Amino acid sequence: MGKEILKLQNGSDIRGIAMNGVEGEDVNLTRYNALAIGAAFAHWLGFKVGKNSFDLKICVGRDPRITGPDLADALMSGMAYLGVQVSDAGLASTPAMYMSTIMPYYEFDGAIMVTASHLPFNRNGFKFFTAEGGLNKVDITEVLEYAASAHILPFEYHAESVNLMQMYAAHLRSMISTGVGGDLSNMKIVVDAGNGAGGFFANNVLAPLGADIGGSQFLDPDGTFPNHQPNPENKAAMESICKQVRETGADLGIIFDTDVDRSAAVTSEGKPISRNAIVALAAAIGADDYPGGTVVTDSITSNELHTFLEDKLGLKHLRYKRGYKNVINKAIELSAEGENAFLAIETSGHAAYSDNYYLDDGAFLAVQTIINAANLKKECKGIEYMIAELAEPAESLEIRFNLTTDNFGEIGDKILEDMTAWTEHTAGLSLELPNYEGVRINYSLDGHDGWFLLRKSLHDPVMPLNVESSSEGGVKLALALIKEFLTGREGIDITVLD
Repeated sequence: MGKEILKLQNGSDIRGIAMNGVEGEDVNLTRYNALAIGAAFAHWLGFKVGKNSFDLKICVGRDPRITGPDLADALMSGMAYLGVQVSDAGLASTPAMYMSTIMPYYEFDGAIMVTASHLPFNRNGFKFFTAEGGLNKVDITEVLEYAASAHILPFEYHAESVNLMQMYAAHLRSMISTGVGGDLSNMKIVVDAGNGAGGFFANNVLAPLGADIGGSQFLDPDGTFPNHQPNPENKAAMESICKQVRETGADLGIIFDTDVDRSAAVTSEGKPISRNAIVALAAAIGADDYPGGTVVTDSITSNELHTFLEDKLGLKHLRYKRGYKNVINKAIELSAEGENAFLAIETSGHAAYSDNYYLDDGAFLAVQTIINAANLKKECKGIEYMIAELAEPAESLEIRFNLTTDNFGEIGDKILEDMTAWTEHTAGLSLELPNYEGVRINYSLDGHDGWFLLRKSLHDPVMPLNVESSSEGGVKLALALIKEFLTGREGIDITVLD
């Protein structure tokens, strides 16, 4: 196995190709890898919590991917090889796996979720938790380094089956009932689980509270994801639920990603509340409870969102880095310093509130959205009322430049360094400061105002570019200027601008 297993690290997660079926993508997340990783996590966790492996209790859950059962079995076998007491949660959500480490009765020493989030059917991966939260990048590196030197044999074991999702659903129902002062018999809600793990939210959270969930779709788990990608950022997925909300006359739509750590909403008119709008909604939900508090977001949020958060809601907005763990860890850091950083959220839909353990939980955000929607309906208002003053950019575009050399990291750094210098002597451009990722530039060109951000990908030989304009035609002008700057540079493919 050696050091090849180290390549499975994807920031604070582990991800790989778990089955054949896509040309050119060879399996690298094998059953043997999972055996070694399970044992390595148990070894790491024992040091972390100061326990002998025979005293450790670890729970494993999974999303509905085809390879999930086999990989979960291998993880548990690897941990049991060291004497760990293993429990099997079966089909579960990522947030519920974290909650298994802190919920009364369970309180596992650690938990593993087998998931690759919204990635294609042939991928899979692992997310790890302790009572302190999800593991960080350095923790994953340590686990994989242990795994790289492990020699684990398949081991016969007994795993206790735990109905974790039943308890978690009851927890969510209790929050809704308290928040609305009763049940949801006045609400018609469409839930789109994308055939991921989120179907429980409609069947076991909303239906028992009396909500009409009859228009909900793709609730049955299916690891081939036959209807659309389970991803609130996916255009086809959002179009599908927006259409369903309109056609069924629902009060609200909720869409989850595969493992339910992300969500977005849809208004009764079938309009999506996603990306900048879901950030605005999540902030508006908490604004009264945390007056003047800080919202930490990823780097690609709009100028219009910044204005809404600070001028309309009276909050502070810190635009930080991409990567949900980056955003969450920054909020935790600010909170430790005494700042009221009550919300960490990415435009992807990862939303973590301070009063929910800074856990990015799509179901928790959905619960808060539903509570507010149900209470607003009593006043004959829709959920969109909460973000009515949020302006949207007239134009928005994201493109990705491929870096074509082996030293793509150095090439990317040089481009960003040169872009900073270029900005300082180019009319109509100014650097956005402070800035924590890539180069963010405000532009004013021929009466068009906007911004663009060029950054390095977190993991791949790619440089994403986001461009927005407050008026039509501004993006085209910005792209022309960017193309002029990039033309002739080696190591970057700019044909996407042609």
